[in-house]
Amino acid sequence: MDPLIYLLPAFLLAGFGLLLGISVMFSRASIRLGLPLTLIFLSIGMLAGADGLGGIAFENYGQAFALGSVGLAFILFDGGLNTNWQAVRLVLGPGALLATAGVLGTASLMAVGGHLLGLTWSEAWLIGAIVSSTDAAAVFSVLRASDVSLKKRLGTTLELESGLNDPVAFILTGVVIQVVGGSGVLNVARTSSDVALQLVIGLAGGAAIGLGARWILRNFPLRPSGLVPAFTIAVACLGFGVPALFDGSGLLAVYVAGIALGTGALPYRSSVLRVHDTLAWLSQIGMFLVLGLLSFPTRVFQVLPIGIGLALILAVVARPLAVAACLLPFRYRPKEIAFIGWVGLRGAVPIVLATLPVLAKVPGAERAFDVVLVIVVANALLQSTTVPWLARKLQLESGDAPPPPALLEIEGPTAFDTEIRSFHIDEDLPVCGQSLADIPFPQTSSAMLLIRGRQLLSPHGDTILLPGDHVYLLVNEADVAILQLLFGRAEGAE
Repeated sequence: MDPLIYLLPAFLLAGFGLLLGISVMFSRASIRLGLPLTLIFLSIGMLAGADGLGGIAFENYGQAFALGSVGLAFILFDGGLNTNWQAVRLVLGPGALLATAGVLGTASLMAVGGHLLGLTWSEAWLIGAIVSSTDAAAVFSVLRASDVSLKKRLGTTLELESGLNDPVAFILTGVVIQVVGGSGVLNVARTSSDVALQLVIGLAGGAAIGLGARWILRNFPLRPSGLVPAFTIAVACLGFGVPALFDGSGLLAVYVAGIALGTGALPYRSSVLRVHDTLAWLSQIGMFLVLGLLSFPTRVFQVLPIGIGLALILAVVARPLAVAACLLPFRYRPKEIAFIGWVGLRGAVPIVLATLPVLAKVPGAERAFDVVLVIVVANALLQSTTVPWLARKLQLESGDAPPPPALLEIEGPTAFDTEIRSFHIDEDLPVCGQSLADIPFPQTSSAMLLIRGRQLLSPHGDTILLPGDHVYLLVNEADVAILQLLFGRAEGAE
């Protein structure tokens, strides 16, 4: 047997491990510069590619699309798990409108702008559809790196839009490819019914799979605990794959499955969320590395002018106008509309979508792929560096207390009536300056841990709460209202 067969796994793992390690280490520089981490991952992939220092020859668009779709499924499932349904319900109307009419509006305006810059209508519509969706992961990575926390309504709107608009962009791109690569005529009635069917199957299938998985976890506890995240990974795979097999939107389905599973009590919730957060990051890094390998910088330089021009149209005209048209009926303040319109950062989705025309052998598809790559990079460089400054300038920060420097959690196979919650001690709270013995705690709740600067303190009756402290309380559900009167809202609570 060829000895290279034994060495192939070692080469693959060593190569991927090297690129992954470099990407993670360079992420520190990305955070300091206020750039999306995804831009670093993409750059490393380009440097390792055939035109870069690594010289890795990779031009398989089919494999790139398959890997990208799998990565997006895990990213959207993680987003669904972390989506607070109670908060989302309050912005469901504007978020859904941004994800549908907003996507169509952005694509249309980009098509007009592209045609004015010299593209054919086919090229302009194709690129407009591909870059029509946003990436909240890029937005929130920039905000977290700058310690900026958006107001709840604003942040939740961006989060919901990004979770819902990827499936719409996929469907829209598919429709444009069919028209451009086919007869050039759009059957509106048939296309509308097909799109509606994809969305309905995706929505219903994702909800059924997520709710079914939640019922199984509640009624059939899994032990050991490591089986629970293994089961939820299976749910993510089923949530994407099964509806897609029945012509539904797999991306919408997996996002909805994550919301349905994550709403309410979930065994070993913290461990499950950590596993899926790690898996989402790994998927994101892997996607951008592969897409970077797929690009050819020498080819990209040839489309820089048109790509930068389209990026400016997207940032200054298309996205802001589409957002304004969608949000004005919902009484968003002008500065909120302006912020949402500006921070529509693009991520991996447009680059993954740009592989579809190549696979469909649409004329000029490779050039469109290069233009999309320029738009994504220019969009990140132009807008991401200004997002924290704009949030502060427009006074859109939530004003929430800084997060606790340590985490204390308790989890198990079933939900408990008592949980651990952290509270930030502000000087305006009635408990500030008081000793624990003088605070009228309910009988079934108590203080467990006090964090003061870099110290972990064991609280006693004579311990005095000072401004800036973080105190962890063992809280019974029945005592929540009383404790909130004393300590304010728990950290991380909606």
